[in-house]
Amino acid sequence: MQKPPVLCPDDETISVGRVFATPLRVKGFTWFPLTQCIVWGIMSWIAGRTRPDRSLGERIRIATYTMPVVLGSEWGHNLAHAAAANRIGKPMDAIRITWGMPLCVYYDINDYSVTPRQHILRALGGPLFSFILLVISRTVRCITPRDSVFREVADVSYATNAFLSTVSLLPIPGIDGGPILKWSLGESGRTVEEADQVIRKVDGALGFVLSFFSGAAINRGETGDRFIVRYAGCDVLWG
Repeated sequence: MQKPPVLCPDDETISVGRVFATPLRVKGFTWFPLTQCIVWGIMSWIAGRTRPDRSLGERIRIATYTMPVVLGSEWGHNLAHAAAANRIGKPMDAIRITWGMPLCVYYDINDYSVTPRQHILRALGGPLFSFILLVISRTVRCITPRDSVFREVADVSYATNAFLSTVSLLPIPGIDGGPILKWSLGESGRTVEEADQVIRKVDGALGFVLSFFSGAAINRGETGDRFIVRYAGCDVLWG
């Protein structure tokens, strides 16, 4: 979920299509797929980092397969939000395409014409989609040879969707867990202001906990390179 400032109703934008009753909009030159270019380079580097014996051609080929899996999972996650919103009759205001990636836009995040239950269902669409892809990826990993390209693609898909289906549910404003907690409190009788106060307190406590574990990981010598390798090897959540 994204806050309204990523796109305002009076911004000059171009509509490039519509999906699940939601317009796809671009603004200025930010449509350029810069993210795809960067992630393609990163995945190529990871392919060589995990297997130094690979040729440049092999690294490029693997990156060409894995980059769409990583970013396609993110696209699917966001489109699932749009699908859920349309399914309950409260479609998203827009999806802004920025540097090749989608940003979900609700002009009024406290829209009182949307019930708390409907807010929750809209927020659950993305994590549910990512969980389904996680299960599919897990199945593919079990039936493909360990050293095959298909296994490598399945590994990346598994790691990506494990991340999206779990981290997106953290109760942090701006991602799915924040609205889910907020409107669960609203459904139990809390006002929007009271729910926002609870979210801020939870966000502060969660930030402290995450900082603690990050510090512990650093003390154990967990370098950035090893984290990336583990991500590609589907060990990101348990490393």
